Amino acid sequence: MATLVNGSATADWPGRYFHIDQILDKPGPRTDPGFAAGAEAPFLRDQAKILVIGAGGLGCEILANLALTGFKHIHVIDMDTIDISNLNRQFLFRSKDVGKSKAIVAADFIMQRVPGVEVTPYFGKIQDKGDDYYMQFNLVICGLDSVEARRWINATLVNLVDPENPESLKPLIDGGTEGFKGQARVILPTITSCYECSLDMLNKQTAFPICTIANTPRLPEHCIEWASVLEWPRVHGDKKMDTDDPEHISWLYKTAASRAKEFNIEGVTWSLTQGVVKNIIPAIASTNAIIAAACCNEAFKIATSSAAYLNNYFMLIGTDGIYSYTFEHEKRADCPVCGGESLDFPISMEVTVEELIDMLIEKQDIQIKKPSLSTPTRQIYLQAPPQLEQATRPNLEKKVSELVPGGGEVTVTASTLPFSLSLNIIYN
Repeated sequence: MATLVNGSATADWPGRYFHIDQILDKPGPRTDPGFAAGAEAPFLRDQAKILVIGAGGLGCEILANLALTGFKHIHVIDMDTIDISNLNRQFLFRSKDVGKSKAIVAADFIMQRVPGVEVTPYFGKIQDKGDDYYMQFNLVICGLDSVEARRWINATLVNLVDPENPESLKPLIDGGTEGFKGQARVILPTITSCYECSLDMLNKQTAFPICTIANTPRLPEHCIEWASVLEWPRVHGDKKMDTDDPEHISWLYKTAASRAKEFNIEGVTWSLTQGVVKNIIPAIASTNAIIAAACCNEAFKIATSSAAYLNNYFMLIGTDGIYSYTFEHEKRADCPVCGGESLDFPISMEVTVEELIDMLIEKQDIQIKKPSLSTPTRQIYLQAPPQLEQATRPNLEKKVSELVPGGGEVTVTASTLPFSLSLNIIYN
């Protein structure tokens, strides 16, 4: 039996990891050349420190899998609190936990259920932590539902890499689900394709015409978009909407419901309001389980060198039967995060700065919200602070060709992303 300290088990008992040790105690046909039979278990159980980002549908599965596999030093970050709608698939939570931090509750549950595992929670945003925090981990696993958060951690881990310090390279395992579809991928920052390299693979978000949502709404989604896009700025002015703030979602829900009643439209609910403003697609528990298992399998292989890890993209499609496929996603030479080359950007001589900004927002392989533009010698348009936005606003109506010569470089930045994009302007 395990030793009890303060009422909790801290040591292992004979045979606890019997099945896992069958893999670690002897080499196999797909074993990495650096694999040391019998010597990998101490690293896995005593030294490896792993970070899980997200404690929702995927995160709950990932935390349980890691703890039962033998990882004993786990950290988890999540900024969300538990909602009653989470309980049907996020199995670490109970009714009594509604309203509490997902990270804290998940960590407590795992430590109570799996003796000897230490799970350190952080209730907050990944952006709250600096480079020193991320440097302490051997692996990072993402179970996020946000593209922006994925882009942020991807860029952060790429920026951490120091060619002269191998310990600075932190493998990133990213999992994602969308209904019956899912994907898992292994990213070795600066070595393999990063998350930003594959941005053009994302489904384009549904956009509703402004004239429809303003004048002739027909769907509950139209009413929600009206509340968030048109009514919020009118009522709240420059106050930024936080889609993770329950009070903001509540205001949107009530406003959209009132609008729907006015036009005899049914179907506006709290969950749909969240889904529209956060682009959430209903989660399927079985898809979460499969993708979490794939992510943890890769974490185990990387931590122990017991088998070749994924190179580098696994996709699952379960809409009609079950289909899975693996392939190597290639690096982009002009990737703004890991590529290093400027992106050639052909435009007409007649394109205005405002039109260029719209093109950057719409372009699938860029997708930067609220971009600010500058050149090495001048500020073209800055989204913030308000004084600079007002000072550069007249440039929106000017042609880009009046401000940037052919072959000139434009730097694009956004407050939500920790990197800048360099455009090489080419006039048609």
